[in-house]
Amino acid sequence: MRCDCGQIEHVPYGVTWVCPECDRRWNTNQIPADEYWGIMREMRDERVKVMVVAVVIAVAFAIYAMTQGARAWMLAPVVLAGWSLLYMPRWRRKLRIKTRNLPRWQLHPE
Repeated sequence: MRCDCGQIEHVPYGVTWVCPECDRRWNTNQIPADEYWGIMREMRDERVKVMVVAVVIAVAFAIYAMTQGARAWMLAPVVLAGWSLLYMPRWRRKLRIKTRNLPRWQLHPE
């Protein structure tokens, strides 16, 4: 939250904040609850998706390692590199684009 006087504070949803510089009161309940919680749900779903993909890859690799033995571990750096160099940058880019396109609310002091 940015006060008109220039003071900046990170305020959780549903909290009223009093600016220490100018004593204005800002209430984050002015943000529509359904929009806010919809965004929070969407962001949580994105994090859950990436965790599910990680678990699926880990389980598939574990099954492969059990069937192929020790030589499967030579494939581990390739799997980890693919994850960190291919999948995660795309996922972060997609999430950044979604975040930039989120609605912005103009709150007014009480």
